[in-house]
Amino acid sequence: MSNVYRYMQRMAHEQPVIFWSLALGALGPTMVLTVPPIRKNFFGYKSPEPIPTSFPVPNRPRRPTTGYEDP
Repeated sequence: MSNVYRYMQRMAHEQPVIFWSLALGALGPTMVLTVPPIRKNFFGYKSPEPIPTSFPVPNRPRRPTTGYEDP
């Protein structure tokens, strides 16, 4: 275990871009699993209503449009 720590410490000093890229990349999947329950339980977050995917059609017969014919 101490070898891993030493290696990570050396990488942080010698190649910080690679070290932080790997650290932030590993943090992403962890946050996907931990952030939503924390937001819901501690901050009272409620999911928004789903966005409508269709427009309500009126319950009447359709009238044909007039006045927009091509000449």
